[in-house]
Amino acid sequence: MCWLLSLMVVACASAPQTPDKIPASADTPKPVSSAHSPNATAAFHFMLGYQAELAQDTDRAIQEYQTALKADPASQSVKARLASLYFSLGDMPNAVNYADQAAEGLSQDGQLLTQMAGILASAGQGERAVKLLDRAIEIDQTSGDPYFTKGLLLLSLKRQPEAEQAIRAGLARAPESAVGYYHLGRILLDAEKGAEAAASLERAIAVNASFEPAYLALASVYESQKAPDRAVVVLRKYLQTVNSRSRDIRHQLVRLYVATKDYQGARKELTDLLAEDPSDTDAQLRLALLYGEEKEYPKAIDQLIQILKARPTELKIRDYLGYLYEESKDTKKAIETYTFNVQLEPSYFEGHLHLGLLFYRLKEFPEAITHLNKAVTINPKQPEAHIVLGLTYLQKDQFDDAAKVLEDGIGHNPKNADLHFNLGTVYDKLNRFDDVVRAMEAAIKLDPHHADALNYLGYSYAERGVKIDQALSLTTRAVALKPSNGYYIDSLAWALFKSGMLTEALTEIKRAVALAEDDPVLYEHLGDIYATQRNLSDARESWLRALELDPSNSKLMDRFREQGMGDPAQEERIQQAKRRVSEKTQAR
Repeated sequence: MCWLLSLMVVACASAPQTPDKIPASADTPKPVSSAHSPNATAAFHFMLGYQAELAQDTDRAIQEYQTALKADPASQSVKARLASLYFSLGDMPNAVNYADQAAEGLSQDGQLLTQMAGILASAGQGERAVKLLDRAIEIDQTSGDPYFTKGLLLLSLKRQPEAEQAIRAGLARAPESAVGYYHLGRILLDAEKGAEAAASLERAIAVNASFEPAYLALASVYESQKAPDRAVVVLRKYLQTVNSRSRDIRHQLVRLYVATKDYQGARKELTDLLAEDPSDTDAQLRLALLYGEEKEYPKAIDQLIQILKARPTELKIRDYLGYLYEESKDTKKAIETYTFNVQLEPSYFEGHLHLGLLFYRLKEFPEAITHLNKAVTINPKQPEAHIVLGLTYLQKDQFDDAAKVLEDGIGHNPKNADLHFNLGTVYDKLNRFDDVVRAMEAAIKLDPHHADALNYLGYSYAERGVKIDQALSLTTRAVALKPSNGYYIDSLAWALFKSGMLTEALTEIKRAVALAEDDPVLYEHLGDIYATQRNLSDARESWLRALELDPSNSKLMDRFREQGMGDPAQEERIQQAKRRVSEKTQAR
């Protein structure tokens, strides 16, 4: 709750009040006439404590305030100083103890109560803090500040309607408070009241045209409303009318330019930033990211290399450099870059994950398994490492290992739909159909728009000739989500075929073949549908095309013969296909 204390705890930065009952001038507390009276002793040690605070000698300040408190045990202001000092040291038990004591009396000092409320709020005693703020409001009902502070505290307690009510009450008393309108805008934005939030933030800017947080918040509102162009206008207005050199605003502006693909505007802003301060590594990095967005990989790589010369231990920057090498097809340098990171920091999760992914794509499965196992060990709650490790074992036909890895991933991430889906595909390889269904249903329950799971389960039912109505429903939903996916359309066609809707099945399978092109399974399905319709010439041609693409399909060869279509092995096109496969195998 540090953001709350910035408004509530000002005691450490302001001149301390003198102990109660001690009259004070504008400069220092005045001791009473008797050098031996308790108040005189308290005042003396209080001023010594104050001087120690000014000298940043916190230990001495506490010692002097403790002595002052012994002389005047009822002093709320001394207790408040001690509470603030202990809070600054992170000693929350003592800070809370003295904050409670300072607030216990019949104090009529609203500022003191507000300060103590801040300490209690930071210690997790939000309800107690709210009560103190209510007392501060009773003392001075004309000031808006206690209301604003109370509103922020209520917001942190997730009491949004009451928070909004408190801020509005503060604005009723301080209608020209830019801070009040700013906080109201933030609350309204959290409540998804975008138009009202924008109006409140615009009012904050009208009251205080140089109030930078309001500009940033207003830009966020417009961004949340999918109006990034308006957000750009707000930030540019600040630069043009308030402070043209605000680096925070300009960096935010660059981010918006990139989000709207205004790469020219982003590049100009970054160039200006670097001209003013060539050592601005944030601007250097954003420029590299910009080059990456534009797919100007050599420029992006050169930029990152320059940054790494100044910051060689920046793992995330080098990690992005590895990605750029991958995108530019320089696999060797990508591996070297990722490897440097894991050598520099062996527990760097992203380095091992990206090496594992890269080796998986290169089909270098032993290396992939090594790095993915390390990634899983370092961060078992990250699902992607489990998924890729499971897929790696799947590629090696180590189905039991794949299942174990994915089951372990689900143990750490039970609500990850992709883990359930991939586990279902492994169960299919293990001929555990009931478990396939269970895993796919879990994926769909977690993500009703998981098109892969919908398609897989629907096709599985259709292939087995069971639950055809569900197969049709599932595959239809998958196609609706991805209408240009030829494989999903093939699944729908197969479900239609199994339901006896041959005309509809033929229409869909033709569409699937056109989208997926050279896939042997789709051509085999096309032939099956033609054969069922007794269109044997088109069936024969479709099956021959399927065998051209996969001449190892012995079951289809047998069916071809059984249908009286001749021996496909004697067809020249099939013999050529077999020779091509043989040549590729020998080349490896």
